[in-house]
Amino acid sequence: MKNTVTPDFKHIGRKLLTWYGKNARDLPFRQTKDPYKIWICEIVFQQTRISQGLGHYTNFTERFPDVKTLAEADENEVLLYWKGLGYYSRAINVHKAAQQIMNDYDGIFPDEYEEILKLKGVGKYTAAAVSSICFNGKIPAVDGNFYRVLSRVFADDFDVSSSKAFNYFSDLAHLILPDNVGDFNQAMMDLGSEVCKPKNPLCGECPLNQDCIAFLTNKIYNFPVKTKKVKAEGLELKYYFVHRNGEFLIQQRKEDFIWKKLFEFPPQISDELLPFIKSVKTVHHKLTHKNLSIEIYNVEVDSEEAWNNFIAENDYMISDYESSHQKSFPKPLENYIGNYHTAYRIL
Repeated sequence: MKNTVTPDFKHIGRKLLTWYGKNARDLPFRQTKDPYKIWICEIVFQQTRISQGLGHYTNFTERFPDVKTLAEADENEVLLYWKGLGYYSRAINVHKAAQQIMNDYDGIFPDEYEEILKLKGVGKYTAAAVSSICFNGKIPAVDGNFYRVLSRVFADDFDVSSSKAFNYFSDLAHLILPDNVGDFNQAMMDLGSEVCKPKNPLCGECPLNQDCIAFLTNKIYNFPVKTKKVKAEGLELKYYFVHRNGEFLIQQRKEDFIWKKLFEFPPQISDELLPFIKSVKTVHHKLTHKNLSIEIYNVEVDSEEAWNNFIAENDYMISDYESSHQKSFPKPLENYIGNYHTAYRIL
């Protein structure tokens, strides 16, 4: 007769909670169960290290301390307070989700996993994190830390880049899931970032090392298994830094491509401005899936008529160095403005 008894791995989750109780990082968002604050911190730290993002998280939540304040804010101000975190579509989604909460949930943050998942920009990981930490939900917040820890503990060679990885490792996590899922999810975050690191893991300090098959068989670097990343494609962009008497021209990007809703220089100029091109600089910049090569032309216009004609024909906004700080630019363009100001002192 076939044995259908599932081995009991719950002791692994309990060990992790004991370790977390003694070693949990003292982070400001762990002093609250406010779902708004937990939601914001999860979005902020999705693509940002905690050490780098804490200041941004603090500034953002001080300016927008609750859903209502965020929902009523101007989108450009939200983008401004997101400055330095990158992935600006996250800021746009956070703003829209706050308005969604005000309109669809009477301003009260939803407490059910499935309802949280309906919010703009909220995926399964974030919904599970907020649900478990704030509302005692029982769903593991599976992310890269879960993939790494679980694949090593079970010496599991399931490809973490597979589209089925989230569901697969969610099922695996349930094998070790203790009752306190909120603390368990945060414990996995701490273990994965501080101990079970991708490179140079501190296996001797790991509370799970006697349960970790990869460690016990000296195969820790064999896991997790991940297929080779798709090579980032190249993308060429061209901008014209059109300026006169300390002012320069900008416009706001749309939502259909990279750098959604950020501000940029004109991507083309009229024939009338061609004689005013003084120089060109090529800047290289990497995004997650694109390698950018950006040509920025320095167009110093000394004709008031040509300047006014170009603005009238294209409806560009006029900015200067000081007012540019109140808008969010892609990093290469922000750097260009700063470098130009430093070099020429004209902005």
